[in-house]
Amino acid sequence: MTNYLYTDEPPKTVRKLRRSRTDRMISGVCGGIARVLGVDAAIIRIALVVATILGFGTGALIYLACWILMPEDAA
Repeated sequence: MTNYLYTDEPPKTVRKLRRSRTDRMISGVCGGIARVLGVDAAIIRIALVVATILGFGTGALIYLACWILMPEDAA
């Protein structure tokens, strides 16, 4: 039986989803999501606009929910 608790791999860092204070246009939601995913914030912003237009406002509701639920970055 193998004990997987003790491995030679270093512990993985936890990436927390937070609104960005530096990469923001309105509230930092897209900047925070982009940081967690490791992509440019412009890509997230474009995807959100497309989701808003094609989804009849769904993207705007998702943005609003993230603005309310995501805590702001501490630093």
